[in-house]
Amino acid sequence: MRGPVAESPKVTGGSQADGVCVAACSGKFDRDTVPVPADVCERETGAAELLVLDVAQVTFAGSSFLNLMIRLHRTRPPGTRGTTAPPALRRLEPSGALGLFEVRDGPNG
Repeated sequence: MRGPVAESPKVTGGSQADGVCVAACSGKFDRDTVPVPADVCERETGAAELLVLDVAQVTFAGSSFLNLMIRLHRTRPPGTRGTTAPPALRRLEPSGALGLFEVRDGPNG
């Protein structure tokens, strides 16, 4: 009998009229799957003034995904925001990197 099937990572993104781009991530992200959000963010956020990285549906965020979040934060002034997602964001707490992000409970929070 096989074990549980791993959640395939998914990322949807798109620019909005107000200069904001939302990249919604879901599933598990590790070093093998982090190119998925990286590619979407590079392709979809070119002219965006603000990137909102919605990680509410991320169930696992490996160090590669966390590094991507920090890299995006550094290259997208005024910053990258993520909605609350304890599994994805909890790993940012020990390093103090969570303080880099404006964390919201939802899109209007």
